Amino acid sequence: MNILAPMPAGLVVEIVFDFVCPWCYLGVKRLSFLLARRQELNVELHWRPFLLNPDMPRGGMPRADYMIRKFGAEERARRLYASIAELGAAEGIEFNFAAIRRTPSSVDAHRLVREAAREGLADRLVQRIFAAHFVEGLDIGAPAVLAALAAREGMDEAAVERFLTSGEGSEHVHAENLHAHRLGINGVPCFLIDGEHAIAGAQESEVLERLIDLALGTAKER
Repeated sequence: MNILAPMPAGLVVEIVFDFVCPWCYLGVKRLSFLLARRQELNVELHWRPFLLNPDMPRGGMPRADYMIRKFGAEERARRLYASIAELGAAEGIEFNFAAIRRTPSSVDAHRLVREAAREGLADRLVQRIFAAHFVEGLDIGAPAVLAALAAREGMDEAAVERFLTSGEGSEHVHAENLHAHRLGINGVPCFLIDGEHAIAGAQESEVLERLIDLALGTAKER
């Protein structure tokens, strides 16, 4: 089955994700470790937007307000984040939830990744944006912040900021988010492998490895 897009030749892993989701950061990090260990794998990553907060104002909102709205109480959120931080530490992620002062809209970050993909820079930029949000506490909803992050990956900072300020491509992010929901994807991360296999959640790298190997075996039988 063709889940989100026509599949080019080779093994394609589509990651449906949101930048404000710590589980997505954890799942992406585990996938990156797997691909670093299995460098013989010919895998192409496609990054698919998902909006956990589709109605978030473009300027975001104070973190405390968001946690109360999302979890009912800050203390409940802190307990959950402590658990995630422990899992992240085992994967080399130094989650620093206390540093996050605003919960951003992630639309512009997704727009930027789509642009970066045209230059072959999306994979590294995704990791950098995740770290900026969850480790450094930067406001990844701010065009100037995103442009500076993109510049560190070799993109033209001024051009990126002009693009982000223009709003161009926002409709694509919202359309892909809606498409994911229509396909029954209601939680992220979700990994779609070669258009044939799908698995949701921040899976251990061994689980992703088995699924990728299964997809490779299926491809050989075609």
